[in-house]
Amino acid sequence: MNSVSPSAVQYVGGVGVVCQDDTLQREETKRPQQPQLVDPGGGSGFGKRQGTDVGGGGTRDATTAGEPDEVDKLKTKLMSAWNNVKYEVSYKAMCWSVKSKTTFNKSSPVTVMGHSYLLNSEDEVEWFRRAFVSRLWLTYRREFPQLEGSTLTTDCGWGCMLRSGQMLLAQGLLLHLLPRDWSWPDAQQFADVDFEALRPRSPSRAGGVPIPSFGYSSSSRTPTTSQKTSMPGGTALNHTQKKRPESGRDRQAEPLHRRVVAWFGDEPPAPFGVHQLVELGKSSGKKAGDWYGPSVVAHILRKAVAKTSEVHNLAVYVAQDCTVYKKDVVHLCDQSLNQSISDPEPSGPGWKSVIILVPVRLGGDSLNPSYIKCVRNILRLECCIGIIGGKPKHSLFFIGCQDEQLLYLDPHYCQGVVDVTQDNFPLESFHCSSPRKMPFSRMDPSCTIGFYAKNKKDFESLCSAVCVALSSPEEKYPIFTFVEGQAQDYGLVGHSSSYPHYDTSPTPGPAHMLPQGKLSRSNNIGSSDDFVFL
Repeated sequence: MNSVSPSAVQYVGGVGVVCQDDTLQREETKRPQQPQLVDPGGGSGFGKRQGTDVGGGGTRDATTAGEPDEVDKLKTKLMSAWNNVKYEVSYKAMCWSVKSKTTFNKSSPVTVMGHSYLLNSEDEVEWFRRAFVSRLWLTYRREFPQLEGSTLTTDCGWGCMLRSGQMLLAQGLLLHLLPRDWSWPDAQQFADVDFEALRPRSPSRAGGVPIPSFGYSSSSRTPTTSQKTSMPGGTALNHTQKKRPESGRDRQAEPLHRRVVAWFGDEPPAPFGVHQLVELGKSSGKKAGDWYGPSVVAHILRKAVAKTSEVHNLAVYVAQDCTVYKKDVVHLCDQSLNQSISDPEPSGPGWKSVIILVPVRLGGDSLNPSYIKCVRNILRLECCIGIIGGKPKHSLFFIGCQDEQLLYLDPHYCQGVVDVTQDNFPLESFHCSSPRKMPFSRMDPSCTIGFYAKNKKDFESLCSAVCVALSSPEEKYPIFTFVEGQAQDYGLVGHSSSYPHYDTSPTPGPAHMLPQGKLSRSNNIGSSDDFVFL
């Protein structure tokens, strides 16, 4: 039985809201004894009402001229309070009434951020637990300082894609600053998890076909012993059996761990907090209370990293029209601009690490099944830092998979704000101990895939490994491509999001399944920002 995630209870009372083509639509569903709360957003908790700009304090029309501004503020606060109840109290009540356990198959490997674990021994379960719980979990928060230009003090009901984007960026920062095999020494024990010996629904891969891997320099890993486990289909599963003291290097890295968490604090100065992301989203036509698509969030993250002085030696590149232009990445990372993509030197002077974000659309109204194998292969790469997307009406952060199901972190859980400026602030609410899964078939086709390369050699290995992972006999066209050259060589001077000299467009263009012009059906597919979620 699959689990009931924290977000599943969002339908227990309240009004469901969807956003498509930036038009808010009210979805009334049948719910017994629903509390009657005033909705200030015309069908949305935080949208626009005719003649009233809730977020920006616009001018009202004549029919509401006598209504004081304080009423709008009160209505917004009431709606925020209702969302807090909907995403927190209802979840706790549901956990008491519904069995909400996730079952993992001990007979097939589960992958978390490129590392696979065969859960047929206590050691493997332990390292799977550490790998999962050590990921940063960033969720809805309430009672944080008011967002500029609005009366909102919570992102409940509208900020889930921003939270998913935060989690993807957090994973990249952990790889950038901490040892690759770092794990949180105080990781909680699993909750609501079962391990059973189930028959795999399908072979993980055909026999004799290697799983795409991504090599890092030996300095980034400190294995003590190596173990090979046979995978279904006859391939070998290589991973490190980490037998080291619980404290040691992990404990020494805790100050860096806390610093990364603090960067995502819910206060205006935090470089990657909701306040900063909402502010950066204004150049893309977004404001507090709006819904954000995975493509827009990718560009917001790029701007946030470029703006901050807290993070050094890191850049973010956002692909255009499902194409990664290698020369643009080199121009972005090689500050000397004296090295070519064929230069064998792995890391030259001023070479920056890079997070590569690729907005894609894997189908029309629903996921094209022929892409499932490619998505699974991508999640098995060590260079992959996750996928932000979700299922219809519901944003999630995908971090792994097992058999025909995706492993994810869910931002739809409202928690109280944490003062990250205090010494030794509590970390427990930033890590999740309840893994959740969902079928690939329920994945929304709009998503953004993230990768990380520490140096030039890693970037070149990334290109090779991802190309292998994208190869699929079932689908003629790849999800996205790598090409030599730069965007301006292909007539995209005004749309490139990677090279500062031609970053002239404040909003990204639509993400196509293929480079523009290769497939006419791509013109009939909507923008990746038409993502539908709560």
